[in-house]
Amino acid sequence: MPILENFEKEYSSAHLQQLNEALQSGMFVQVRMMLNELPAADVAHFLESTPPKERNILWRLINTEREGRVLQFLDDEIRNEFAANMEPAALAAATRNLDIDDQADILGDLPDKIVKEVLASMRVQDRHRVEHALSYPEDSAGGLMNTDVVTVRPLVTTEVVLRYLRMKGELPTNTDYIYVVDAEDKFIGSVPLSSLITSQPEETVDDILDASIQPIPAELPDDDVARLFERRDLTSAPVVDEEGRLLGRITIDDVVDVILEDAEHSLMSMAGLAESDDTFAPVFTSAKRRAVWLGINLITVMIAVSVIGVFEETIKIVTALAILQPIVPSMGGIAGTQTLTLVIRGISVGHISSNNFRWLMMKELGVSVLNGLLWAIVVGLSVYLWFSFTSYADQAIFLGITIAGAMTINLVVGATLGAVLPVAMNKMNIDPALSGGVVLTTVTDMVGFFAFLGLATLFFA
Repeated sequence: MPILENFEKEYSSAHLQQLNEALQSGMFVQVRMMLNELPAADVAHFLESTPPKERNILWRLINTEREGRVLQFLDDEIRNEFAANMEPAALAAATRNLDIDDQADILGDLPDKIVKEVLASMRVQDRHRVEHALSYPEDSAGGLMNTDVVTVRPLVTTEVVLRYLRMKGELPTNTDYIYVVDAEDKFIGSVPLSSLITSQPEETVDDILDASIQPIPAELPDDDVARLFERRDLTSAPVVDEEGRLLGRITIDDVVDVILEDAEHSLMSMAGLAESDDTFAPVFTSAKRRAVWLGINLITVMIAVSVIGVFEETIKIVTALAILQPIVPSMGGIAGTQTLTLVIRGISVGHISSNNFRWLMMKELGVSVLNGLLWAIVVGLSVYLWFSFTSYADQAIFLGITIAGAMTINLVVGATLGAVLPVAMNKMNIDPALSGGVVLTTVTDMVGFFAFLGLATLFFA
């Protein structure tokens, strides 16, 4: 484990233990001091690591002026719970000093009635800016952007711009470029701060303008934004509307949040959970959420098992088949999952398109055939040798051939489905990370049972 990760884990565990001990001892004054001395992100982490009863006590001990900062770092479910219970005026005051995109994130998941009351409690200028940010989907460039940007005209001198910046006194966080716009606020280009500082006073902005930086359309999905930042090694990027007018900018801290959310979404979706699910949610709430996915899984298992019933007579003739039959669907499922995971990852990073999918498909077929033949030989020989020393010695050769053939078939089917399924689901706007694994497992189980017991029927029935 990396040194920094080790340090953070030990640091968090030690502070969490101190907070819990002080809380259980009723030392609320000490707890309040500890909470309000820690960075807001750490306070949010401690709240998320605490059961609901203690969490509510901790929240009440946080200073009012820090509530907005802490809300900013909380998971959606916990943040919404706290925000919904705050008075609209208090919530507006708590979030007043946050970036516009962070304000929009907090308000975007709340009921419309609460949002309207909070907006009504804001200053007019702040309200208009937040309303503008809320008009874009949360998972788009417009939903990520911050409207707090510094803009200048192309014909002013760098001396005038520097004087203007000194008058402002403070630049927005992560400002690495000054954006250049025309009289209609249409984006022209960017000026790096480093160029601005080192240029001659009489030079104009147009002389040091960097026109190579392409703005991001406000409607672009956030995962595409993350890929652009990764490919172009960006720290910030301008966002424009359909007519090219500058709306705001996206900074690297927002992109990191997108990457983490996407990773959590992929991980949690495999179990039918949302990335914002509270680890310490009440028993009934967690049970209700998971019951649906368990029910879906039960249905798919029953479908797969029904295939076995078709070959009941064959199993009665050779009971050894009951011992061997889990092997084939298991191997097919693993092979399919490997391909499925690879393709889902390729789709998420933008590597897979209609131009290269055929090549990828042929490659996965080749891999599945080679692995299918390899492990079919290994398992077939193992089964043959195993049953050669049992009462099924006369049938050992046919058992080996049966399982070898079924395994080859199922590995090829699993790999093929693992490649096709996520691409097809993606075209239908269905998240392959959420349901791809369930469909894949069901099909490989059915094909595995059918191939194994079907071949056995040919030899033994």
